[in-house]
Amino acid sequence: MLVDPDHLTDGEEIVIDTSGMPTSGSIQLVKMDSGLCTINVVDTGTFTRTTGSFTTDGFLAGHTIVTTGFTNPGNNTTKIIDTITGAGTIITVTSAVGLVNESGDGDEQVRGRLTDLGVTIKCVYSKLKELWRSNSTYIKFPFPMVPITDEQFELVSGWNWEDDTTRYLLRTGGWAVKDSGGISTEEWAGIITLGTLGDADQVYFTQSTSGSPENIQLTGPVNQAIKVYDVAGENRRLYLKLFCREWKKSYAFSQLSDIGVGSLTYQAYRFPLANATDVKITTTLTENYVDITAPYTGMSITWLDSPQNELGFTTGAADFHVIIDGNSGTAQQIYEFVQRQLRKATDIDAGGGSQIGSVTGSILRFVGDTLYTYLLPEGGTFIESFLSADKNSLVFTDDLGTERIYPYVSVLVVNFGDNLVGDADAKYWIYFTTTPDGDDYGETGAIIVNDGEDTPAPMTGTIGGVGSISRTFDYDGNTQGGRLIVTPADVNITAVAIGLETGQFVKATGTIAKSKANSISLVAPLERNYSNPA
Repeated sequence: MLVDPDHLTDGEEIVIDTSGMPTSGSIQLVKMDSGLCTINVVDTGTFTRTTGSFTTDGFLAGHTIVTTGFTNPGNNTTKIIDTITGAGTIITVTSAVGLVNESGDGDEQVRGRLTDLGVTIKCVYSKLKELWRSNSTYIKFPFPMVPITDEQFELVSGWNWEDDTTRYLLRTGGWAVKDSGGISTEEWAGIITLGTLGDADQVYFTQSTSGSPENIQLTGPVNQAIKVYDVAGENRRLYLKLFCREWKKSYAFSQLSDIGVGSLTYQAYRFPLANATDVKITTTLTENYVDITAPYTGMSITWLDSPQNELGFTTGAADFHVIIDGNSGTAQQIYEFVQRQLRKATDIDAGGGSQIGSVTGSILRFVGDTLYTYLLPEGGTFIESFLSADKNSLVFTDDLGTERIYPYVSVLVVNFGDNLVGDADAKYWIYFTTTPDGDDYGETGAIIVNDGEDTPAPMTGTIGGVGSISRTFDYDGNTQGGRLIVTPADVNITAVAIGLETGQFVKATGTIAKSKANSISLVAPLERNYSNPA
């Protein structure tokens, strides 16, 4: 970004047109750039491109140029154009000092000192002051700009920028175009983002609830002015939302309320906007993979006109207006699907409404390994049809903004030794070691622990030749043996197993905690004495 007015040369980077004065004049910024192309250097002072035209790119004799991309350091330099010949393909410079013969390989570039990085509006103002002071033609006309601050200016006396190309090169400031009565006919606010964004990350914005998104001119961190007012009827001072949504990165968003502003004017504003690698996007393929692969292809998001009531939460029932069908996917797969939808410029509502994905607010977020839903303007968000193992990894925000969770279901893995695995008659039982009602293991009233939440069944059965069996325990809801669920506690268990031919009786004690990683092992001694000749 240019900040020094000495780098703006009258007639090169800055062009002032007074032909319409006294009623109108224009200020133009000119960005001369060959782009990357093959350029050959001859040490006598020529730069010859194999494609394109320097003339078409805006270069003229007398312009200062900056050359880059050459292997020899001496050819990466700053020179002044003497002539342009060869149908615009050959630049001869005024001094060949330091140049070395070199054949280009396509990475070379010739440009003026003004690049896509642009120039601060303060720098332009400063250059105009120097020109009005030194140029006998310009001083005959009213000065174009009035400074309010070093980031806020007014264009007066009929002056305006030549075109949007010029406007989009101005950095770190805003401006108004004033008529003869001092009334704004246009206002532009300078938008600057704070925080880390990748150089290739595209920021876009909306200026109304129903407006189409517009891309910021350059990728990466933002420093660009946008029009917020036009006397012809365009007034967008009250609304601005910034988005940056790149696949496999966290989604960034900022709006006026984030900087404590209710209405924009013609000055610079700084918005927090940053992203980082999203570790919860697990697919190694492109985002289009989500569009064509199960279970993603069976997932959907629906915005409802009437609330959907859901039961079974720890605090009762709740209403939701946004429903995600997870198609039995994992929490991470559901998250990946939703993030993909939020990058689409099309309607993502599976119902009768319309929700453009790229400007719809965030719907899901991970906090650690727990997936939370957001309260959207239309209401709370619920996920249905998810992988049952993820039931306690989900937190739903309902229509009232209240977070809802399901009762906790613990997981117990029972591991079996070889002597039980190899015994076709082997069986196992999981008992409460003790209960509040006194139904303890070792007594006639001993209680088998129930497996499951919705349809409980005793934790017992044949081992069936497997090395382990997984069982679930309704940690927040099980009331067997007088267990209290107002403040549920861990459960002490006694596991027993017995076979016939190879597995002796075995007993082990353990605990079912509020965890998905509970385990107990039953390793029976080898049976050497059992005999049943019948």
